[in-house]
Amino acid sequence: MRHKMKFGPDGRRGRGRNNMTGKKFARAFAQAAFEGAVHKRRTRMFRRGELKLIALHLIAEEPRHGYDLIKRIEELTNGHYAPSPGIVYPALTLMTEMDLIEEKTGKDGKKIYSITEDGKAKLAEEEKHIAEILERLDGVSKKGEASDGASIRRAVHNLKSTIRIRLADEEKDSDKILDVAAIIDEAAGKIERLK
Repeated sequence: MRHKMKFGPDGRRGRGRNNMTGKKFARAFAQAAFEGAVHKRRTRMFRRGELKLIALHLIAEEPRHGYDLIKRIEELTNGHYAPSPGIVYPALTLMTEMDLIEEKTGKDGKKIYSITEDGKAKLAEEEKHIAEILERLDGVSKKGEASDGASIRRAVHNLKSTIRIRLADEEKDSDKILDVAAIIDEAAGKIERLK
């Protein structure tokens, strides 16, 4: 089946929505190069309802802001996983509506969450399940320590950031993109040859 060719916003011919130019191409390139192939699936860290349980556990330790929860979960996995604000804040809203936690506004104007009596009862009821979740998070942390060091994670993060910044304004047919790809391929070859 033949596709109709359409002219994109830059006047070039392309296949409509699939025609990437400039910044979109650079972002897609950097993401594919450093965050895995598009087809690679990430396994979910939490099963249904488990994020709420771990958040409840952490709020029981001490009242927390949403951002504090994200950072604490990231610490529990030694930096290998941090839940997005897009799942944490709706979970906190739901937990507030379920009367498991209560929301107050702190001196800094930010919402701070603390556990309620119903929340404490839920914690007691789910104690074994929460212990299993914490054990899984600890396993992620230890697996990360065994598979790569902090210096390698820092270097990879630095490389990703540099690529995004340097290629953000490049056109898809830019020589700079090809040069960066060649440098990365050369570095990969050197790493493969390490003994």
